Amino acid sequence: MSYSLNSTLLLTILLAIGLFFFLRASSKDRTTIVEISSSQEPVKVLNGLCEWLNLRGWKQTGGDFEQRILIFKGQVVSSKFLAIFLGFLGGFGSCALGLVIIQIYPELGWWPILLGLIGGPLSGIVYFKKSAREEKFELRLINENEKDSTFMRLRAHRDELISLENELGEKFQLKSDGSLFKTPI
Repeated sequence: MSYSLNSTLLLTILLAIGLFFFLRASSKDRTTIVEISSSQEPVKVLNGLCEWLNLRGWKQTGGDFEQRILIFKGQVVSSKFLAIFLGFLGGFGSCALGLVIIQIYPELGWWPILLGLIGGPLSGIVYFKKSAREEKFELRLINENEKDSTFMRLRAHRDELISLENELGEKFQLKSDGSLFKTPI
């Protein structure tokens, strides 16, 4: 086996590994807990948050009055465009791996190119199934006094918390530690 075939095989395998980790990351749970405060009254802030969540498709499914918790649930829908795109990438990548295998083992004939018929649909289906899921948005009021400022703990998907802070931050004077806008790198 020549040096160029070895390096081509290595790069093709690395691309397959990259696709695998992209598929894994697309379905990873990104639930985050953040504490938010506001100088406005808790009733006003909670009503505004509940209204905002309902407009975004979240449904209140429960809560606990004693512990001051509200629980909302929502369905995350997979992107059909991304599933098709990943299917094409997986198919082309699998065909490329098949071509490299043909160059290394010519006695196999053209059969390794059929890897594209497996890799393409498989990567699209894996993304589509794993990324569609139900998520929870938990809101816990930590205040002891109902008249003063609001202090609460939110547990939800990171992107949803960022949207909440961006859209309602000024309206309800929400303040957090700013950790949502920092990258983990």
